[in-house]
Formats: sequence, C-alpha cells, structure tokens
Amino acid sequence: MNDPRILKIHPKDNVAIALENLYKGEILRLNGIKTCLMSDIPAKHKYALQDLQIGADIIMYGILVGRVCTEIPKGGIISTDNTFHHTDTVTGKTTANEWNPPDISQWKSRTFMGFPRKDGQVGTENIWLFFPLVFCENRNIKTLQRIFEQELNPPKKEPLRQVLSDMLYPGKKSKPEEKSKTEKHPLHNIKLRFLTHEGGCGGTRQDSETLARLLAGYVNNPNVAGATILSLGCQHLQIESFKKTLKTQYPKLNKPLLFFDQQTEGTVDTLLERVIKETFTALTKANEQKREPTPLSKLTIGLECGGSDGFSGITANPTLGQISDLITALGGKTLLAEFPELCGVEQELANRCLSEEMAQKFLQLMQDYESAAKQVGSGFDRNPSPGNIKDGLITDAIKSAGAAKKGGASPVKAVLDYTEYATENGLSLLNTPGNDVESTTALAASGANIILFTTGLGTPTGNPICPVIKVATNTALTQKMPDIIDFDCGPIITENQSHEDMGAALLEVIIAVASGKKITRAEALGQFDFIPWKRGVSL
Repeated sequence: MNDPRILKIHPKDNVAIALENLYKGEILRLNGIKTCLMSDIPAKHKYALQDLQIGADIIMYGILVGRVCTEIPKGGIISTDNTFHHTDTVTGKTTANEWNPPDISQWKSRTFMGFPRKDGQVGTENIWLFFPLVFCENRNIKTLQRIFEQELNPPKKEPLRQVLSDMLYPGKKSKPEEKSKTEKHPLHNIKLRFLTHEGGCGGTRQDSETLARLLAGYVNNPNVAGATILSLGCQHLQIESFKKTLKTQYPKLNKPLLFFDQQTEGTVDTLLERVIKETFTALTKANEQKREPTPLSKLTIGLECGGSDGFSGITANPTLGQISDLITALGGKTLLAEFPELCGVEQELANRCLSEEMAQKFLQLMQDYESAAKQVGSGFDRNPSPGNIKDGLITDAIKSAGAAKKGGASPVKAVLDYTEYATENGLSLLNTPGNDVESTTALAASGANIILFTTGLGTPTGNPICPVIKVATNTALTQKMPDIIDFDCGPIITENQSHEDMGAALLEVIIAVASGKKITRAEALGQFDFIPWKRGVSL
C-alpha cells in the first residue's frame, strides 16, 4: 500500500512529492518499494526515488526537468544545491495530437447572463474605460477617477483609518460615519474603470506602437462598452495613429470612443469639464445595455498562475486544465500564457499544435524570447522566484511542467504573439511574460472575458476590465487569506476530491461571476492592475 503522504505523478518519474512535512529516517512505501528519507522533506518538495549520480536526469511529470550537479542518495531532497535547470531540445512536431474531449452533456444547455456586443462578442461586464495615450495625462485620469467615484460611489468608512485615528488621538472616540445611501444611482448598470501607464512617449517608437496595440485590445474586449481617451498632443502615440491601429486590428469595432487632446483644449479645467459632460452623455446610453442568456461557448478564459507552490501542478492547475477542456469542447476559447513557464514542455505543446507551421511559430517565439532575456543577463532558468523555490519549484522546468497543466489536453488551435487577439475557438498559446500583472494585462488585451488565476502563496492581482477568479492550490492559503481567494482546490489533497469534480464546481463559480451574480475578491478589494510588457526585459 502506498503512503498517502507522498505522490508520484508519472510512472517514469524518479522523484516523489511530499504532501506534508516528512522527516529524516522515516520509511516510505511507494509501489512496493521502501525508501528511507536521508533528510527532512518539507511539504511540496521532492525527494529521490533512487540514487542519482552527477549528470543524471531528473524526471517529473514524465519529462526532463533538471539535471543532477551533486550526487543525490535515494531518499535525499531535490534542491537548488544538487539540481540545475535542464530540458530537452525540441525542433518541431514529432507525433500527431490525440484528444478525447470530456463529456459536456450537463453543460451544453447552460448559459450565463452576458452583455452582447455588435461584433458578436459577449461581455461578462459592462465597463466604460478611461485611459491616456501618454503618461503625461495620468494626473487628469486620476482626477476624473476621483470625481466620478466620489459622486457615483461615495467612499465607505475605511476601517484602517480608525486604526490610525486611535493612534493619533488615544482615548478619543470618533463619531460613527453616516451610512451611505443605498438607492441606485442613474448609472448603476455600467462600471467605470481607470487605467494609467508610463508609456506613449520616450523610449522607442516600437514601445508606443506595442502600447497602441495593447490598448486597442482593451477597447475591443467584449467587457468594454466604450472609452474616454486622453491625449496631451505632442507624444509619440498620437490620436490618429491610435485610431489607425484600431481600424487595422478591429475593422468591425463599433463602440463609442471619446478622444480629447489637452493641447487643443487649453486649461486643465476646460479639458476636464468637456470630458465630464461628453462622457456622461455617452454613459447614459451605455447604461441601457442589459444582460441576456448566452451559451458558454461565448466565454474566453485566460489561464494564469502566480505565487505558485509545489502543489500548483497537482491541484489547481490541473483543475484549470479541466475547465480549459470543457470550454473548448463547448466551442469557447481559452488562452494559455506565460511563455517562460512553458520551458521544458515545448515538445508536448508542439505536438498538440494543429500544424507544423503553428508549432514552428510557437518554438520561434520561445527561442526569440529566451535570446532577448539572455542579452540582458538573464534566461528562462532565472524565472522561479524565491517564493517558488522555497515552496518546491526549484527549476523553471519543474515550474513549467506544472504550469502547463492549466492548458488541459485539447489541441492548440492558435499561437498568438503579444497583443494578438484570440479569434479561433479552442486553446490558444499567448506569448506573455510569467510576471503576474504583465500576463493578466496581456490576457485581457487578447480578448479574455474571464481570467482564472491559480496561486499557492497568495497574490491580490486583479484586472481593470476582466474579472480575475483566484484559485488556491491548498486549503491553508484559503483560510489564511480569504479576502483574496475565490475558490479552494485544497480538497484534492485533503479529501481526495477529483480534478473533474473540482472543475465542475469551479465552472459554477465562473458562470456566477460571468452573470454578475458574484464579484471576485480582487474586485471587492478594488485591485485593478495594469502593466504593459517591455519585451525582452521581463520574465
């Protein structure tokens, strides 16, 4: 009988994972073989199932994830002291993809309540977006945010203000703040979101062109009803060039877009008064949009992980893989991003591509990305963060093998470079950094109307236009940080729940969020992160 405290993921693996803290001298049984631990093995870390000599391969998930640099005895811990990142060389497709779609009978007639757009897309939100074409307008965007939010959503009493107040004025009791009005304001059917950034001028012209494509994707995202766009007037990213990008990338775009140029208007007050008046008129019309029953095939789900741990690849990420396979089988779209976290699983993904041409595009993007990283003194092997390593992800390939599980097993229908938009039903690979916010920023720009985000360590990341559902890899995190976690995959380990059952439960949460019946923890916290990627300098 196998010890329930350990897990061997694939029959070819020569390492096992500790599901809880294990200690030196313990005897563990796995597939009829006994192993005496030669060191303490913290939960989520790995130990050798056989003696491993210098130069030996480390196999996990059935693939090469590292190589031994210091001899590891049977029962010894796998660590950064004795293992380094190493992967197989991949040149193209080697086998045809075979996939058995999951049973979707219980989901075929299910719907969510979405906002239909004129181009056929459907939003899970109805958002009016404010953003600048250049960083010089950030202050004006923030001023508009303060004005609109204070008028439409008067701030509630901030609990932490009371903590500071008690320290400033010990012994004095402040008067309780009056409750804000509960009646709905006239624009209750639309949400206002405000973006700022540090681009649009300076840097290179290519940076501004990439930013234009990114922002154009946000405008085209089905969750966005319209936008107010501010320009200074003299920057690289001009209004006319942005309009040209919109027309080129999205010829079917039919949304109200309001452009304002400060150097044309004059004073700040003159500019902002006109912005407020014209935006309010547009908002009243956008507010008339209503939710309608929509098939699940209209979902475009971004697949993301951050603050990963040693359980990510065995609980939460495979659960997202279940979701990805269900949605693609239903005719929807899913997006697997974070190319630095696909290093080591290139062969599997290349084989899943529908054509050799598609596989070569994926491999070339991976090669170009790593080459650019190496030019600035880094590389994919530098991807795991200190938190990842502390919790058992000691090489990029180990991290990647677990991260790729978010993409399920369906064929890859498209390979997208950064800022390219998802148009093919099924799974697409999207070239983004592994950085949480840069990647979620890109997923929304490529059309995601829901983002699923797994985490083992905890991260508050959200997005301005796309709901981000945070999925915990372990129950301890859910209990420790309930204000940022929406769904717990911990019962896969603690209660022997199946990935299929977890996936079904998570899909119910997705439908509730997509229908506006449930808001994410990130939205409740007002966590709306936006960071464009400057290519080649971020992992």
